[in-house]
Amino acid sequence: MRCSSANLSIFRSSDPMLRILVVGGGIGGLTAAVALRADGHEVSIVEQAIQLREIGAGVQLSPNATRILIHLGYGPGLERLGVRQATVRFLRWRDDTMICEQSREKVSERFGSPYYTMYRPELIELLAASLPADVVRLGAAATNIHFDQNQRPEIELADGQLIDADLVIGADGTHSMVRSTTIGNAPARFSGMCAYRALVPIDMAPPSLATQTVHCWLGPERHVVVYPVGQGGRFVNLVCVVPDPDWPHESWTDQASADQLRDHFADWSPILRSCLDAVTDPVFRWALYDREPLATWSTQSTTLLGDACHPMLPFMAQGAAQSIEDAAALAAQLRDHDNVADALTRYQQIRIPHTAKIQRLSWTNNTVFHLHDGPDQRRRDTAWATRDNDTWLQTQEWLYKNDPKAFS
Repeated sequence: MRCSSANLSIFRSSDPMLRILVVGGGIGGLTAAVALRADGHEVSIVEQAIQLREIGAGVQLSPNATRILIHLGYGPGLERLGVRQATVRFLRWRDDTMICEQSREKVSERFGSPYYTMYRPELIELLAASLPADVVRLGAAATNIHFDQNQRPEIELADGQLIDADLVIGADGTHSMVRSTTIGNAPARFSGMCAYRALVPIDMAPPSLATQTVHCWLGPERHVVVYPVGQGGRFVNLVCVVPDPDWPHESWTDQASADQLRDHFADWSPILRSCLDAVTDPVFRWALYDREPLATWSTQSTTLLGDACHPMLPFMAQGAAQSIEDAAALAAQLRDHDNVADALTRYQQIRIPHTAKIQRLSWTNNTVFHLHDGPDQRRRDTAWATRDNDTWLQTQEWLYKNDPKAFS
């Protein structure tokens, strides 16, 4: 089936809105659909999964993301489903000695929007619930893109169906088909690390972890992040990062065992081990990859967002937040420019330097977080311990206050 569409090259404010096809129904793709529909565009999503959900895990939403979601009308939903974080504590791996504490409440005050942790499936459900049922098509795997003589894109699905549009947005993750068939593939870079992800019911976790605090234990070649998620804070989410250079499978959904996870932290903090003792199978293991920043994300009629164009290690907790920023920035550029190709050029000019910086800093943290006990570790700990909250907040201004012309 083929659908007619407006002429891409002459899109102007007096013309009909664009017909936009988003490939991928994750956080970034759903946010883009909501933002673009709010501007009057006709938007549809094709998603290869048969159910719109994510494997259970936590997500951190800093003010640069929540500011956008609140603008789109999700403030009440975030407050209902999210857990407002008061502090983040960095701890020594063996004995829970605190390296430093950073106030998340001051982050919210300074940057004008809350800092939440959330259960990913609940965030997906919140975003999807605001879209009409016919916007998202499930079980529709996009396998190729074709272009006519005017560079109008046409998506081919696995069942052979063809869907044309004025604009295709690749929100299809780190293995993006849209990226590989439009601007070319980018080789993945393996960090040598993998992350075990698990959830523990809040009543089975140590009481000190059932608080509005992100706990982060740093140790030799490993670190663990623990925080509450889920409506009412009903789970404790664990992300446990370990070296595993012989296991480079790039997947979010590979399973491991709780015993394998516990073995990696046998001599770590008693509080942490108590929490790990409550972990039950299945545990998901995720090999940590990124890609070098791309020089371009767009053609005249396609573009990318989220992990499709800037996959990053999770060591700044910005993956979801940056896909949300992408969605808002793209909507703003399509709103403010007469020509779609010009809007896409401006979108990537704004976003590439910013996301590339976060990719590089996240890669650097793979070293900073995992120092062996010794002089370098002591210098890091001393520097962090002597930096007050106001100084730290100043260093985060570029990140948490960023507004890439998201709103007109």
